[in-house]
Amino acid sequence: MINRRTSLLLFASMITSAKMAHAKTPKLIMWDDLIPPGVPYAEIIAEGEIDEVNDFWNPVYDENAIKLNDALDGAYIRMPGFIIPFDIGAEGVRDFMLVPYVGACIHTPPPPANQLVLVQAKAPWPGDQLWDPVWVTGGMRTQLQSTDIGQTGYFIEADHMEVYEW
Repeated sequence: MINRRTSLLLFASMITSAKMAHAKTPKLIMWDDLIPPGVPYAEIIAEGEIDEVNDFWNPVYDENAIKLNDALDGAYIRMPGFIIPFDIGAEGVRDFMLVPYVGACIHTPPPPANQLVLVQAKAPWPGDQLWDPVWVTGGMRTQLQSTDIGQTGYFIEADHMEVYEW
């Protein structure tokens, strides 16, 4: 005869097993996947303006720059990128912008909104690994937001991060 405690333990283990069996496998996406199907990247950036005094190019984006891939809204994804931290604490960085190439938004104009991802990590990323490319895994939302660095088109709540191995 099974007692109440054994029944509860069996029930709990069945629930845990079911959750593990249904654990989400992240969809691998790359930066091109952030642009909606049918919108070529070449049509996002216009010629722009050159600030000759400050030796700076300011791109002018058309309406395609804020078009987002709605198929990614609510998707559980894994994507690579580089970290631009908003602030760094003693434990590392939790809130940052994920960008497609090293140095984006720092010494150059920011890419268009549909090429920038705001990330909030559940666990801090070490402050001494900020120049390493990373894999970010988590739930993605399409969401236009303005930051001091640039306008972002996506948001990820990162469950897991790791160094991107070449």
